[in-house]
Amino acid sequence: MPSLADIASCIAGYDPTALPVAQAQAFIARLVSPVQATQGLPIRTALGRVLAHDVVSPISVPAHDNSAMDGYALRGSDLLADAPTALDVVRTGLAGHAAAGEVLAGQCVRIMTGAAMPPGLDTVVPQEFTEAAEGKVTIPPGIVRSGDNRRLAGEDLAAGEIALHAGRLLRPADIGMLASLGLAEVTVRRKLRVAFFSTGDELCDVGEPLEAGCVYDSNRYTLWAMLQRLNVEVLDLGLVRDDPAALEAAFLHAAKHADAVITSGGVSVGEADHTKQVMARLGDVLFWRVAMRPGRPMAIGRIDSAGRSAVLFGLPGNPVAVMVTFYAFVRDALMRMGGCAVQPMPMLRAATTRALRKKPGRTEYQRGIVSRGADGNWQVAVTGSQGSGILRSMSEANGLVVLQHEQGDVDAGEQVDVIPFDGLV
Repeated sequence: MPSLADIASCIAGYDPTALPVAQAQAFIARLVSPVQATQGLPIRTALGRVLAHDVVSPISVPAHDNSAMDGYALRGSDLLADAPTALDVVRTGLAGHAAAGEVLAGQCVRIMTGAAMPPGLDTVVPQEFTEAAEGKVTIPPGIVRSGDNRRLAGEDLAAGEIALHAGRLLRPADIGMLASLGLAEVTVRRKLRVAFFSTGDELCDVGEPLEAGCVYDSNRYTLWAMLQRLNVEVLDLGLVRDDPAALEAAFLHAAKHADAVITSGGVSVGEADHTKQVMARLGDVLFWRVAMRPGRPMAIGRIDSAGRSAVLFGLPGNPVAVMVTFYAFVRDALMRMGGCAVQPMPMLRAATTRALRKKPGRTEYQRGIVSRGADGNWQVAVTGSQGSGILRSMSEANGLVVLQHEQGDVDAGEQVDVIPFDGLV
């Protein structure tokens, strides 16, 4: 397991006081590693889990050549090019039944969708293009070509071929794929365990009277909701006061029982609490000032407890900054730790409805509402004040406008990157 100093040495131009978002993401990608434990699950309980091993198809799909239409199966070589083709109908082929014996030249089989193609037949003409009477069927010229409307054995998947790759986050179509292969169980990575808590004497929990000078803790509830989308096991340790003993106990308990620990608050420069001191004492921790807005202060590292280590993500205390840093750094890291083959967050391009001010040298995330413009193209309108403590503007938004590190001021109508919330798992 590399030390944080070793990882930092691999990041070109590493500067913890002004770290670009891309470098912070690269650092975290080197820091985290997947859990190794696996478990077998019935496929109906495996939705949203991460596949531990490649799934190799034990059969070909489809298992035999079959008809893609209701119609008549025939030899393509029997079709006349410039006149109607008349064939004798010798029997009917139904789905779920083995194909019967040989069909001679000049003969055909009435066939249903999914039924096995009889030996020697290679083409299906849809029934609506034919005329049938007295045991014969007539097919107009030019309706089909040889090989039309036949699905070949193994066309979807050949026996021995990899059907699903390890690291795949299993979705509904994947569950259907497993069932189509006759597999009742699949091996997945165990769920990642994530502990989280908020720090600060100014916080009150929901349901409590709001004391003078205090605010309700929204961050734990936001984190809980974002973690639910990742299908991880969550351990909510509640509110932890600015007391060294209480903080140490919370960190040790979290690191003992979880793979990752997420905190909010207590990582800004000059904060009067003890969080940073306790973090540094209990593990290998770095304190960053990331070149981004919102969410500049962040702690990253490992906390040790009872002979095991948990990855630490110390997020800022402002509600919007918590969400932005989670999406920018934590989401992908947790997916990697869960063994998932991480894909970049979905992003689209949209025209901003008004000019945006932006300083080059930092990445800015602004809350926006994405919609279709009068021309049918995507447009995005920023949701008012962009203060890092204004959670309402995040609630009203349906996406994040991402103004890249080197980007400057943006003119109205200019294309910008947008992360749509509905695309985030």
